[in-house]
Parts: sequence; C-alpha cells; structure tokens
Amino acid sequence: MMQKLNYIRCGDYYIPDIRLPEENRPIGRWGRMYRDYIKEHNPIRFNDLCLSSELWTYLADLNEQAQKRFELIIEQMKVAEGVTESMKQCDQMAWVGAMNNIRNRAEEIILREMIYEEDVV
Repeated sequence: MMQKLNYIRCGDYYIPDIRLPEENRPIGRWGRMYRDYIKEHNPIRFNDLCLSSELWTYLADLNEQAQKRFELIIEQMKVAEGVTESMKQCDQMAWVGAMNNIRNRAEEIILREMIYEEDVV
C-alpha cells in the first residue's frame, strides 16, 4: 500500500512530512515486560516493530489481551477452588491467602504463555 508523501518547504529544501500514527492507549505492565523481553532476546523483531512504527500499538494490544486473560484465569480458578464471597466474610485470612495464591499462579501462566512465549508443557 503506497501512501502519498507530503513535503514541507524548509528554507530552500523540501523535506518529507512523515508522522507516526497516533496511539494513545497505555502499554501497561504486560506491554512493558514484553518490550523489555523482545528488546533483549529478539532484537530483530523489536527493530522490525520499531521501524514499521507498530511497536506501541502491538504492545497496547498485547497488554489488553494479557489483562483480560489474567482476569479470566483468576475467575476460573476462584470457581474451581471454591473461593467465594462467603469465604471472604467467614475467614478473611484464608480468603486473602487463597486469592494471593490464585493471582500468583495466573501471573505465571500469563508470563509463560504471552510474555516469554514459552511452550506450555
């Protein structure tokens, strides 16, 4: 897809009017982790995303997907393990412990599957 280039006159010269696409969504926690990971472990992919000006959009999309998956995994684990609001009212410390355990496991799943792109065993 060829786009028409516009030029700006600067003194005696015309220079291309090149602008990056506007992306206002935050890249968030997961996007930052993935950016750091590919910068170190897959610099070719990182450079390709930078040069095509798709890096920020890609990271924002990945962050949104990872956050939705994270929340879904937490909800599924809560149901599977019987962590309910009534448990929270009856025994707060047990509920906090169970929720911390679930959040930590869900985070590990996201890191393995989406950030560090490891194959699931």
